[in-house]
Amino acid sequence: MNYSIENQTVFISGASSGIGAATARQFAASGANLILAARRTERLDQLAAELKSNYNIQVHSIKMDVSKIDSVKQGIASLPASFKAIDILINNAGLALGVNKAQVNIPAEIDVVVDVNVKGVLYLIQEITPGMVTRGRGHIINISSIAGHEAYPGGSVYCATKHAVDAITKSTRMDLVDTPLRVTAISPGLVETEFSLVRFQGDTERASKIYQGYEPLIADDIADAILYAATRPPHVQIADMIIFPTAQASATVVHKLPVSL
Repeated sequence: MNYSIENQTVFISGASSGIGAATARQFAASGANLILAARRTERLDQLAAELKSNYNIQVHSIKMDVSKIDSVKQGIASLPASFKAIDILINNAGLALGVNKAQVNIPAEIDVVVDVNVKGVLYLIQEITPGMVTRGRGHIINISSIAGHEAYPGGSVYCATKHAVDAITKSTRMDLVDTPLRVTAISPGLVETEFSLVRFQGDTERASKIYQGYEPLIADDIADAILYAATRPPHVQIADMIIFPTAQASATVVHKLPVSL
């Protein structure tokens, strides 16, 4: 039995593309009002216009860098009165940069990935959760990864940050156990989005090879799982959901067929 999220206010970080944009579309179709946050305002504005037109909902977009506490604070403080009571926080913003071995990681890349993937989650929880506690309702959904459960070669920084998201999720759930709030992690495996393109810094050929020889997940698959977690009855809390394509068995075990040239 689904629990209606119609007219609830949902905050989505990293909403300009990929899983974030797919989630926005699915939640809009369910009647939720949306706060879309990202750094790319042109994409946000296009998405906001699309959702308002297609679903007759309220949408507010914010230019926000989740890795900067001042940007997070200013964005939340600037929300119009009709958007201030956030019911669902979806911590989706995240990235990986490169596949360097631990001994040759690039400090500047370490800073970016840790700041977005770890600090960004903590900052938004810090700014949004107190209001949820006061109102006696709310749901925090952190988009983690199989990298939060397993490590793999060349993933020392990214895996560390997603293990941190797993720890943040568990600790937050414990911190809020005496409230009606729910805390969920969604942990995808291989999903074909812009993730690998960012990781390989725009190298389309290298990025595309990650998804060849099998059928990967797509952003809508993960958005569907997020919506499922959000629409359980209030007494049901999805703690974590690991989602693989059928051809994947672990972070490093994927069955790929030969690709014809």
